[in-house]
Order: sequence, then C-alpha cells, then structure tokens
Amino acid sequence: MHFGGAMFFTDYSMTSVALARALEERGFESVWAPEHSHIPVSRKTPYPGGGDLPKEYYDAMDPFVTLAAAGAVTTKIKLGTGVLLVQQRDAIQTAKLVASIDQVSGGRFLFGVGGGWNQDEMENHGTVYASRFKRMRESIEAMKEIWTKTKAEYHGEFVNFDPMMAWPKPVQKPHPPIIVGGAWPHAARRVIRYGDGWIPLVARNDLPGIIPEFHKMVREAGRDPASIELTAWGAPEDADAIKRFRDLGISRVVTTFRPESADKVMPVMDRWVKVMQAVNG
Repeated sequence: MHFGGAMFFTDYSMTSVALARALEERGFESVWAPEHSHIPVSRKTPYPGGGDLPKEYYDAMDPFVTLAAAGAVTTKIKLGTGVLLVQQRDAIQTAKLVASIDQVSGGRFLFGVGGGWNQDEMENHGTVYASRFKRMRESIEAMKEIWTKTKAEYHGEFVNFDPMMAWPKPVQKPHPPIIVGGAWPHAARRVIRYGDGWIPLVARNDLPGIIPEFHKMVREAGRDPASIELTAWGAPEDADAIKRFRDLGISRVVTTFRPESADKVMPVMDRWVKVMQAVNG
C-alpha cells in the first residue's frame, strides 16, 4: 500500500519543501497539493464538507509552484495535484505546465484532476457550471494529443485548435497518470472513459460497496481493472481499515494534514508512520 500526504500550502503552513522532505524521509510515496484560484465573496454553492468554508481554501498557493519547489529538494517522492481544476484552466498552457513539471522532477508527476464544486469560482473563469464536466473531458483529451503528438490538433466545443507544436513532452509515457477525483457513480464513468486512476473520498463513498461494482463497470467497458489505480482520499488513521482498503484493490491512501507549522504537523505525520508500518510491515 502506498501512502501520500496532502496539504493546502499557504503562507502560514508548513512549506511544501519541508513537508515533501519529511514525507520522503519517512517512506511516504507521494505529496499532494489542491487547487483553488480564488474564492468569490458570493456563495452560490455551499461547501461540500458542510458549515463554513475553511480559510485555507481562500489562501491556497498555486499547486504547480509548490510541487515544483518540493520536487527540487527530493529525489523519489511523487508530486500530485489533488485535484487540479482543469475546467478553469487553458488546456494548452496546462499541458505545458504538466509536461514541464514532469520533466524537471524526472517523471514523478501524478495528474489528479476534478470538475470542481464551486460554481462562483469557475464562472469567474468563464466556465459554465452545467457543462463543466464536458469541458474537463475535452481538456484532458486535448492535452493527451499535445503530449503524445509532434503535431497536435483538437476540435471540440470548448477546446479547439488547429495543428500545432508544443514542447516539452512528459518524461512518463504516454503521459503522467490522469487520476480523476469525484464520487460514485458519475466520476467512475469519467475514469473509465479517460482516466488512469480514481480518487474517491472515503467520507462520501461506501468503498466496500462500490469498488466491486466499479470493477464490474470497468470490465464491461472492455478495460482491465488492474489498469486503473485506486486512491482512497481522507483515509482514517487506522491500520485495520487501510488493510481492508488494500483487500478491495485500493493501492494508495492519502491523508490531508492541516495547513499548520511543522511542530504541529510532524507529530501527526509520525503517527501515520506507525500506521504505514502496521500495514506494510
């Protein structure tokens, strides 16, 4: 079982450099950074977690910047976006960012993507809430063309360009794994269509109930379930629960650390080391 740690990196949290170093030293497989470009004052859509939106959502740094910094001071740990809001970004520029960070990190990037939930935020970017998932799919399809073709072109409703050339290409072939976030069953269908992995939230999905059904859907679509990596996000600090996830075919769990200073984060991280040792031996 692989273990990852995520954090909303802010100007008051532990830095991505410090967190990535500490995680790598302790045997964690990956470090993850979420994304919110901004939070509008208007609140059309409630926070999915319930209650007030946590302050770190307003304060989050750009994930490509924080992960590039983390990659520069580490050698093994993987660098993941958890998740990037691709429907709010230009597909051509995002393709270059992904390929660039994969290059400078030596092929360690994990491309976690999601369609988002904050209607106010995405509308400021010109994204229509109702069609965000179609725009997300077109963005991923277009980026795959850019990463894998000498002369790429794509013609969709939201992403459209004639033959063009763009470098660098990613180190990982054909491209970094595209790991799709979201809930059952709609996100599962998106994963099967264009993803290499799925990130279901533990708190919002009955994983023992849905993973067998997901594997059935994958086989019916003509894909091998082993080709889609499963990441349980927000896993409990419980070795027995994580062993049960492993038995379901989940290969990675990610815990989110509070955006706090090292003296508060490190004790939590060290508890997770004990969980990791209990699971993996």
